[in-house]
Amino acid sequence: MLITVSKRPEEGFVSLQEALNSIPQGHSRAVTIRIKPGIYEEKITVSSEAPPILLLGEDPHSTVISWNDNAHTLGPDGEPLGTFRSGTLNIFSGNFTAENLTIRNDSGPGTGQAVAAFVDAGQAVFRRVRLLGDQDTLYTGQGKQYYNECYIEGDVDYIFGAATALFDRCELHNKRSRGYITAASTPEDSAFGYVFLDCRITSGEGVSEVYLGRPWRPHAHVAFIRTAMDGSIIPEGWHNWGQPDREKTSRYEESGSSGPGACPEGRAAWSRQLTAQEAAEYRVLSVLDGWHPEGY
Repeated sequence: MLITVSKRPEEGFVSLQEALNSIPQGHSRAVTIRIKPGIYEEKITVSSEAPPILLLGEDPHSTVISWNDNAHTLGPDGEPLGTFRSGTLNIFSGNFTAENLTIRNDSGPGTGQAVAAFVDAGQAVFRRVRLLGDQDTLYTGQGKQYYNECYIEGDVDYIFGAATALFDRCELHNKRSRGYITAASTPEDSAFGYVFLDCRITSGEGVSEVYLGRPWRPHAHVAFIRTAMDGSIIPEGWHNWGQPDREKTSRYEESGSSGPGACPEGRAAWSRQLTAQEAAEYRVLSVLDGWHPEGY
């Protein structure tokens, strides 16, 4: 099933949410929603009842989904939305893919938690997607998630959550100093949390003292494998969030880091530099427990 969304009404739906709502109840076959270039200012929800969905843009710079809720925005009930209802794109389905899009939370700096993509899916794939925001840009709620050649920016805890998520050849961009890239809440029984393979870390001019991560929950797991790091990364790399006990249970790992921000001798003593043999185990199939999204 193919649906088109366009700024020109004669070409299809002018609203992405209306296009999603048009899928017949009980429809189980895959649906491709082709999104033509334009800025679509709307808050989007992909429900748990949705069939496999592919949101397909033409170009990540010209196809933009944007909204501006933040944790302090008042909801229909008159109460603040909080972090988990602030998302621009909210995904609850079991099988979801997005390609060639920008997903933006336009709330702006200093407004608090403001999620661009809230991903609480069974299996989710993002290819060539730009995720733009400030604090809490990307929430990885549950399931297995794969990000390929994506651009993700923010300042505080801008990749956070409990899912097993693999970031393959992505760019992570630090917008301001003294921030944190990750805030993982990996469950104790999960073998993997966040794995970054062949990624690069960049930053705005003058940005410094950025941490690779801090543990949102005690068993946070993050591994950076062959990551090019600019000078924005603070030498110790990891922060305990003011809770020393989490140094004993968190698993923070690196292998093959390069660039000015790579400082294995200066890293927090409770993090680990993986051996070559250990790093070789961090492959797509092993991290995602046998699921290979390229065959999707």
